Amino acid sequence: MRVVPTRTAVLTAAALALAASPALAQKNYGPGASDTEIKIGNTVPYSGPASAYGILGKAYAAYFKKVNDEGGINGRKITFISYDDAYSPPKTVEQTRKLVESDEVMAIVGNVGTASNIAIQKYVNAKKTPQLFLATGATRWNDPKAFPWTMGWLPSYAAEAAAYAKYLLKEKPDAKIGVFYQNDDFGKDYVKGLKEGLGEKASSMIVMEDSYEVSEPTIDTHIVKLKAAGADTLFSFATGKFAAQSMKKVNELGWKPLHIVPNASSSVGSVLRPAGLENAQDIVSATFAKDPTDAQWKDDPGMKNFYAYVEKYIPEGKPMESTVLSGYSIAQTMVEALRLCGDDLTHENLMKQAANLKDLKLDGLLPGVMVNTSPTDFAPIDQFQMMRFQGERWQRFGEVITGAAK
Repeated sequence: MRVVPTRTAVLTAAALALAASPALAQKNYGPGASDTEIKIGNTVPYSGPASAYGILGKAYAAYFKKVNDEGGINGRKITFISYDDAYSPPKTVEQTRKLVESDEVMAIVGNVGTASNIAIQKYVNAKKTPQLFLATGATRWNDPKAFPWTMGWLPSYAAEAAAYAKYLLKEKPDAKIGVFYQNDDFGKDYVKGLKEGLGEKASSMIVMEDSYEVSEPTIDTHIVKLKAAGADTLFSFATGKFAAQSMKKVNELGWKPLHIVPNASSSVGSVLRPAGLENAQDIVSATFAKDPTDAQWKDDPGMKNFYAYVEKYIPEGKPMESTVLSGYSIAQTMVEALRLCGDDLTHENLMKQAANLKDLKLDGLLPGVMVNTSPTDFAPIDQFQMMRFQGERWQRFGEVITGAAK
């Protein structure tokens, strides 16, 4: 006997079919999102003492324009609103309130500077507005319990130092370490990561720690003390000017330690050349990104994409390509998180997608270095490759190392 379904049964089956079909799922929008638009924003120091980093804001804008020209994200165009905060935390607060309360952006992305981001961290978390992929490496951005709406992008200083510790334990396990560091969150994060990476061997391997203040005109006496302590390995967890001074003084003393400087102070143009390239020979550091000025990448598919983007969308950024690459990569990460949101463009779903990025490859990252996040790990990048300065350029060596510090 053939059973003829009732009208109710037919309607129920149709409703279930619609609910099960992702293509027909209902769209869900929060602030800053619609059928045609995704509105995001940030603050960047276009003026003031750190105005050189204004190029990052221009790099984000250029990348989002590129995405829009190519059809947008799931058919929606990005509206990017970027204000000048002059590297002043009170100004960052003022402009961020405008972005959240007046412009009603979906998210804050790529803000520059540790102090500026700290100034707005509690506010955006209270407002449940995503504060994503920040251009700063402070460890505090990886704290999903206390700040579930904040996520960094640059590798944390502590994770980088932990990678150095892994390298040292393998290559020079009997090292006598002298630690020279800047007496602020920047230097202390590195020291913390180094000790965590060395584990129980930290107390026996570190023979001396010595900090400096950024107001000191010269750090020569600190280097003399560290040499006198018998160190055969020197960590200069210092910003550019002071890292350059440490290289000069080490050479002047005729000291030949294994000298390691942070990635933040590895620029050939702004650190190594002022130090004198002859004083920088065999310095060791670590990196996670390709160097746009290195000819080895000229035929790399990812870097070809980057060079084409610079040429078409931000030609004024060519002299600062390394910084522009950071902006390009941060914007590329943001676009991927938004793409994964599909038609559920809410603050909550954006954070969910940002916290579940798996083995994301970016054009500017080194082979083997990928973006990975989870609900308990808000550090997108924690992989590095060691490099040694020889002649006039850095030479990478060894395997990709994962920093253990979180």
